[in-house]
Amino acid sequence: MAAIISVSGPMVRARLAGESVRLQDVAEVGHAGLTGEVVERDRDSALIQVYEETEGLRLGEPVRFTGEMLSAQLAPGLLGAIYDGIQRPLTALGERIEKGLRHDPLDREALWHFVPRAEAGTQVRSGDVIGSAGDGSGFEYKIMVPPGTEGEIRRIVPEGAYCITDTLAELSDGAAVAMLQRWPVRLARPFRMRRFSEKPMITGQRIIDFLFPVTQGGTASIPGGFGTGKTILQQSLAKWCDADVIVYIGCGERGNEMTEVLQEFPQLEDPRSGKRLSERTVLIANTSDMPVSAREASIYLGLTIAEYFRDMGCNVALMADSTSRWAEAMRELSSRMNELPAEEGFPSYLASHIASVYERAGSVETLGGTKGAVTMIGAVSPPGGDFSEPVTRHTQRFTSVFWALDKELANARFYPAINHLQSHSAYGEAVRGWWESSWPEWGELRGWMVGLLQRDAKLQRIVKLLGSEALPEDQKLILFAAELVKEFFLQQNAFDEVDCYATPEKQMRMAGALKALSHQWQRGYDEKGMPAALLKSQPIVQELLRARTGVANDETAWFDGWQARMRSAYETLILDFGAIP
Repeated sequence: MAAIISVSGPMVRARLAGESVRLQDVAEVGHAGLTGEVVERDRDSALIQVYEETEGLRLGEPVRFTGEMLSAQLAPGLLGAIYDGIQRPLTALGERIEKGLRHDPLDREALWHFVPRAEAGTQVRSGDVIGSAGDGSGFEYKIMVPPGTEGEIRRIVPEGAYCITDTLAELSDGAAVAMLQRWPVRLARPFRMRRFSEKPMITGQRIIDFLFPVTQGGTASIPGGFGTGKTILQQSLAKWCDADVIVYIGCGERGNEMTEVLQEFPQLEDPRSGKRLSERTVLIANTSDMPVSAREASIYLGLTIAEYFRDMGCNVALMADSTSRWAEAMRELSSRMNELPAEEGFPSYLASHIASVYERAGSVETLGGTKGAVTMIGAVSPPGGDFSEPVTRHTQRFTSVFWALDKELANARFYPAINHLQSHSAYGEAVRGWWESSWPEWGELRGWMVGLLQRDAKLQRIVKLLGSEALPEDQKLILFAAELVKEFFLQQNAFDEVDCYATPEKQMRMAGALKALSHQWQRGYDEKGMPAALLKSQPIVQELLRARTGVANDETAWFDGWQARMRSAYETLILDFGAIP
């Protein structure tokens, strides 16, 4: 049997004794049977990346190779579960997480109500649905023919209660189909074809949905330094986005932050169903004090679980917090393998690995012929908030949406602290059709707001040098209008019952109100040369600002009445301005 000949942190080298060993084979290392994966193979030895702490390993301890790749177990019961980076169920293990400890990720004794959708004699292919299983909670798992399997159904069980390992159908070639599937986490699950998505993933965050949208099946990154609100923003997205399933990966984050997530998520109410949000969420917790190798694997585990639900036809949102910690784990493992470092010590394949991760997102036609999507949103934690560092720079290359968080905005308590000048989205034109099918003025309003903010940015440079009083009145109007947009529209309170989520309808009404107000300001200046300060100081403006938290999503008709009152107020103001008393 193979035996350990060297140990370097999580990297263990074993001398082979005639075993047939391949790259990415799973190994059981030492007397404790620590889980590891072969990452390098030469003539008579194998280098193993161990996913558990290696303290106490001794030279000469045995190593056993399983001949299988690191795989995820996929079956009913995933939703509501909390796993570590190698899919050990943390809720089941509790405080008993010991080296070498193994526990089935899914309950093999639990019974699920199976309803067949196919009959004996039916020809099925990979991805075809033979039935559904549920436990009465509302979500129905589709039981699919595993990839690489096809044939004629020889026998299928009747409706009833079954375990995930029970054979539900037998095919003509002898293959058995059960609820449980295994899939190597480093291999993307197959699909028929990619689809171009034109539907935005509605998050309820105005600055995202309106200015920097992401499509269902799109990719987005959230770069930001410490304290800029990455975790809060991702939690808000997880709660409010219109996804069927949420996969949340805490990759290398601080233990207290993940503890907060694990405590709060089960208590959060799902705004879509009124049930617990955890009932449609899978949590993968791999904190910074856990083994670095498992941190590297946790991203792939989350992607595989997300693809499994995608293949059922679900719209899945995957949150990775943070990919910087994942890249740092890759850097540490690379250095222990004595690979030549590239920029800032990261391996030369950093860019290709980041690209391969984000490429697994997308909107697809599944093997079963349905539509499914994985939308990936990755947080990036650049040291010192430096967006030019390698992980942030490469992530920006391979994601289509960039929500740049700003330390100054966060310090000013402006949340979400997304810098509208540094952020961008490549999906603006893609989602235009969806927005304009209900609100034809969307493109015009968005263009007006973007142009206003860009003109404001240019004027702010002058203000910093000379002060706002040096500007002419028409340029002051631009500053005041942009300030109103930032305060009323872009800023949003995640902890306010009304302001935490804005429907597309409310977003359009708010943007329309801002443009109508700006038009009246411009009219007052053009017709009567009215000072900007007077136009801004009217009580009707404060009434609008209070509507951000005072007008609920189902009360948007209020904006029609406000616009009528606003036009009347400014008509009177313009007529009376300059009149002889």
